[in-house]
This record gives sequence, C-alpha cells and structure tokens, in this order.
Amino acid sequence: MTHYAMMVNLQNKRCLVVGGGQVAERKIGSLLAAGADDVTVVSPSCTATILEWAHAKKLMVALRPFTPQDVEEAVLIIAATSDPAVNLAVYEAGRPHQWINIVDRPDLCSFTVPSVVARGDLQIAISTGGNNPGLAKKMRRQLEEWVGPEYEDYTLFLGSMRRQVLALGVSEADKRAILAELLDDRFLLWTKSGETDRRDREAEALLNKRVDQH
Repeated sequence: MTHYAMMVNLQNKRCLVVGGGQVAERKIGSLLAAGADDVTVVSPSCTATILEWAHAKKLMVALRPFTPQDVEEAVLIIAATSDPAVNLAVYEAGRPHQWINIVDRPDLCSFTVPSVVARGDLQIAISTGGNNPGLAKKMRRQLEEWVGPEYEDYTLFLGSMRRQVLALGVSEADKRAILAELLDDRFLLWTKSGETDRRDREAEALLNKRVDQH
C-alpha cells in the first residue's frame, strides 16, 4: 500500500495511547518529543517512566481497562497493549476521521510510524509501508552514520541564513544562488570541526558580496 508522507503538528491535538508497557512507553516518548501536549494513557498498569511523566504533568493516565468511550475527542490513537483483543477493540471503537495505529497490525492502521533519524529540526523518516520494520531500522542505522550530530547545528545555521537571504533587497534569482552556495560542503565541514565562527564569517561575507554587487 502506498502512503502519503507528512510531518504532523501535534500541539493541541488529543492523543490517546492504550497500553502502559515498554512498547507504549516508546510510543508515548515519541509523541512527547514531537511536542504533543494533550496525551492520555489508558491502561490498568503503567511503567515507572509513564507514571513519572504523568507526575510531571506531561500527560494524563487512567489506570483502568480501555472502554470505547475513551476514543471520543481523540485525533490520534495508538493501541500498544500485549493483548490482541484489546488492540482490536480500540480499532473497532475508532471513527473514520481518526488517525489510528494498532501495533503489529499494519492492516488495521490508518497511519504507520516511520523509523526516524532526528538531528534537531532535521528529521529523516523511513518507512516500508509495514512490510518489514526491520529494514527501516537497518536503513536508519546506516543514515545515522552518514548524518552526524553536526547536522543539528548546521540545520539551524541554514535556517538563520535563509531568513537573512530572503530579507535581502536582491532578485529572486540571486537569492536562489546565495542559498545554493550556502549548501556548499565547506559550511558543513566548518560546523563539524567546530569552526562555527569561521563559518559564520564566511557566510556573512558571501551575503555582503552579493549585496555589494547590486
């Protein structure tokens, strides 16, 4: 099955996670890391970490079995219990407009969670459409070796420079040319080696040169 890849803003979106074990904990951790601020967990028991998140008011926990009414008002639903019958009940309670993920049942999912390489604002998502999550994880490990931690700062640098370039009083063609030159590997290498002062000076000089030409 072909899926539509997209990045989702989870702020002010009700997220429901049914399950309180290790798998659910990983799913919840990903939601919180993505900025989800309205997460409810329903499970008779939860890991210590999930309870700590609840104590820190990062989410709400209902220590009881799932009921169909729990899905009401949820935008995104994840069933991550070890009981297939409960997971199926979550699926059956869902509505067509709700995004539902049933762990280990891609045939019941209206969305799947990709394997992700995250470097700050830079995210690379890998999905096999549910065919083989192991392949996605293998590719993620390979990409993690290529896309190092320096890309977090490098992405922020490029974002800052892009905003400056867009504010310049030059033609659109010149803006595109400057942005393309900023992608030259030397700026990445200076970031990786910690020579950020040199990187920033060279970038500033590049902008000034283009402006002076006009």
